[in-house]
Amino acid sequence: MSASGPIKTLIVDDDADVRRLHAGYIADIDGFHLVGAVGHGEAAAEFAARGDVDLVLLDMNLPDFSGIEVLHRLRSGAGAEVDVLVISSARDRLTVRQALSARVIGYLAKPFTAEALAQRLVAYRDGRAAEASEERQIPLGQGEIDRMLRLGGTSTVGVATQPAPRSSPAGATTPDLPKGISRTTLEAVQTALHPVHPHTAVEIAQACGMSRATARRYLDLLVSTAQVDVSHRYGRRGRPEVLYRLAPTSPG
Repeated sequence: MSASGPIKTLIVDDDADVRRLHAGYIADIDGFHLVGAVGHGEAAAEFAARGDVDLVLLDMNLPDFSGIEVLHRLRSGAGAEVDVLVISSARDRLTVRQALSARVIGYLAKPFTAEALAQRLVAYRDGRAAEASEERQIPLGQGEIDRMLRLGGTSTVGVATQPAPRSSPAGATTPDLPKGISRTTLEAVQTALHPVHPHTAVEIAQACGMSRATARRYLDLLVSTAQVDVSHRYGRRGRPEVLYRLAPTSPG
């Protein structure tokens, strides 16, 4: 999957009119490039497996096999890194649950407005840009390095005393926040987390109305401050999912 340049997008829908409609929507949004539009699951899986697709707009109801099977083939093959936005009239609980378990970036139920799709695509585009920026590994400030050392149990010499931590709504404490981190947003992420039932970054992003990249940034901060525990869920296909839950508070 390309890390820069236009987002190479594949439309998968059994209705030719819908494919043309969605192609028009994509053409109106900066940052996207339509690389194909197909009406069968087999063609979708083969197209995505070539490695020339970043995002698939996927219908669940296809003439040869379901969109769920397309997802399974992608996640178990060369298309494991491809992002998928489901666009379908299928609303039954089983289909939605299976799609979400395959790490889709969203599930947009038909019918919807052009604005609804545009909002999803713009959020996805901006999230990719944020992730790419984070991957450039911008150097840490001295305060962030010192904080990481303290959290790791390593003492430092000549480090100024930091202000007392502030309380969070989740019952934990949060030190002075790094630049670019909003306390209100951080509290929203903490509220969306649960101490027993873990959630993925995508689920937290959806619950808070933010991009996946933003949710990950706040979750990584909470992990670094030991307020959130991380685990993994392994399935039959694809990479393991990273799960987040509130860390148990120490008594007293």
